[in-house]
Amino acid sequence: MNLPAIKYLTVNEQDPGWGLITTTVGLQKILPLQAYPSKDHPSPYWFYPETGRILQEFQLIYITEGKGTFRVKSKPAITVSAGQIIMLFPGEWHTYSPAAEGWTTYWVGFKGRFAEQLVQQQFFRKADAIHQVGYQEKMVALFQDIIQHAYEEKPGYQPLISSTVIQLLGLLHYTIQNNQFTDPEIVTKIARAKTMMQEHPGGEIPPEELAQALNISYSWFRKMFRKYTGLAPAQYQHQLKMQKAREWLANTDKPVKEIAYILNFDSPNYFNNSFKQSTGITPARFRKLWRSGA
Repeated sequence: MNLPAIKYLTVNEQDPGWGLITTTVGLQKILPLQAYPSKDHPSPYWFYPETGRILQEFQLIYITEGKGTFRVKSKPAITVSAGQIIMLFPGEWHTYSPAAEGWTTYWVGFKGRFAEQLVQQQFFRKADAIHQVGYQEKMVALFQDIIQHAYEEKPGYQPLISSTVIQLLGLLHYTIQNNQFTDPEIVTKIARAKTMMQEHPGGEIPPEELAQALNISYSWFRKMFRKYTGLAPAQYQHQLKMQKAREWLANTDKPVKEIAYILNFDSPNYFNNSFKQSTGITPARFRKLWRSGA
């Protein structure tokens, strides 16, 4: 891809209904001692690094080469470098610039209710604007895909590239979550616990016994399992039970009472209530709908 590649995008009346629109995308290499920022940026994107700016959109800035400084309001400037992503939030003053050695950055700007909901649900937080992601070919490929389709501007390109932005945000969130678990022993123990649960979907091995089998305390196991999966061990086992119940209801002739017994529910009635709470319908209704193709 030839450098520089900078694009500011148009939006038609229908595009915002997608839930996310892309405003700008680019790839730029700043050479050592080169003036910054480039005059290629229009107002309100262009800014003096000394005075900063405020945008009314989100941006992701991925540094793939070099380093520089970044600062947000009320916080001192920090060094940022290759392998990091800066996330900018709407309405927040910020400034950044490359060091004397220069840098290469990809960026994408976006806004819409989808992005706002991600912040409201704490998937991303203003307090955590810098993320260490390393050099990821898949992340670079997503940026390049957005740039390519933005330059072509074919009909329907806005929903297409905005969906790629959503994929990029998903990859960033995935990377952030997995960066919390750098200790291979923790990852191995959680993986082993999940395997044991999956091999016994009826919950035959209580979480306390799982912890004992793994030679760890139950309190530590419960805390780390929830942090890793987002579910407490008992919740994870319950979801496995529901998955196995749906599988047997769809693919076997096992009576509902037998399924309840095999999956260690206290009673068929409790199984019925739990299944309905999980799926919205009773086991018998689920089986009937599945087999009728409805």
